[in-house]
Amino acid sequence: MDLAALQRMLDSGRDNALLRFSLGKGLLEAGDPAGATSHLLHCVAQDPGYSAGWKLLGKAWLAAGDAHAASQAWQQGIDVAQRNGDKQAGKEMTVFKRRADNAVAARD
Repeated sequence: MDLAALQRMLDSGRDNALLRFSLGKGLLEAGDPAGATSHLLHCVAQDPGYSAGWKLLGKAWLAAGDAHAASQAWQQGIDVAQRNGDKQAGKEMTVFKRRADNAVAARD
């Protein structure tokens, strides 16, 4: 994934949920969860019904060390997936959320 090309697209004014998702995914894969989180927050703000955006946002929050925020993102994603009939994404985020909730509970 060419992050520089994606960033140039964003800089030129071509801002949309898919571009923000792609930037977030690339930054997460590159080890920049904070940068990924920023783009993924824009992604789900632009398209709140994008369950894959919520799923990846949760992963980015978890990678950034915030299991509580990850759990909240996944809950939003579960709700969206249920509304959209996206059963597989809902199941995956339910498992991720349970793990994050257990990590938060273990810390408290």
